[in-house]
Amino acid sequence: MHELETLIEPGSPDAFLLRQLDPKRLPKHVAIIMDGNGRWANRQGKARIAGHPAGVEAVRATVENCARLGIPTLTLYAFSSENWRRPRVEVTMLMRLLQQCLRREVPLLNRNGVRLRFIGRLEALSAEIRKALDYAVTATAHNQRMTLNVAFNYGGRAEIVDALRSVVREFMGLGRPLDTLTEADVARHLYTDSDPDLLIRTSGEMRLSNFLLWQMAYTEIFVTDTLWPDFNRTHLLEALVAYQRRQRRFGGVETVGVPVSALA
Repeated sequence: MHELETLIEPGSPDAFLLRQLDPKRLPKHVAIIMDGNGRWANRQGKARIAGHPAGVEAVRATVENCARLGIPTLTLYAFSSENWRRPRVEVTMLMRLLQQCLRREVPLLNRNGVRLRFIGRLEALSAEIRKALDYAVTATAHNQRMTLNVAFNYGGRAEIVDALRSVVREFMGLGRPLDTLTEADVARHLYTDSDPDLLIRTSGEMRLSNFLLWQMAYTEIFVTDTLWPDFNRTHLLEALVAYQRRQRRFGGVETVGVPVSALA
């Protein structure tokens, strides 16, 4: 957090927001539904697909700012399993943009100590796309400052199905009765290794959109009307300040700003 403080102009709105944050109560895991690229482009009088390159700039800034704040895990919803229904030209453009970004952003991720992971049904992607993903994951595997999960060809219900299939195979191999199945068994087979403490959704939509359905049982949700390409450091800090003002009870005693991971 001190690193980010050195980059913020004294007396600015961001400096005011940063002073309100308790570094000991920052979320351990932030998830973001990056929504509004198409609407942003339409408002600019541009074709819908023009919003996606603009959204990449917001991704870059958000990753850097989360790393500088000391947030251990960031999960971004990049491409859902339902997004294949979009126009073919848009899907093709998104795949090309992903490949371009991976080649360009790996050095930046390494400079910021960010380890990249992809979650979702990656086996359904083309060999060319999988090769690009494997390259970026391998090139950043040594980084330890922050883990960046990118949900690609991802669906929350599909993840639960995949976890249950994996659990059943494990139980059959061990000869363990299925009636001994616990929530912890399912959680071990999910794509992520922690639950988000905070979900940020841009563009004002009030839904989860099939994102991390199991993991978000007690996640705090922050919705902003800001469209994703316009999402900046100020919006991130506003979400974190709002998070720390919440009273998190987890169905029991009052706990203020305590991460889910701390109560596991």
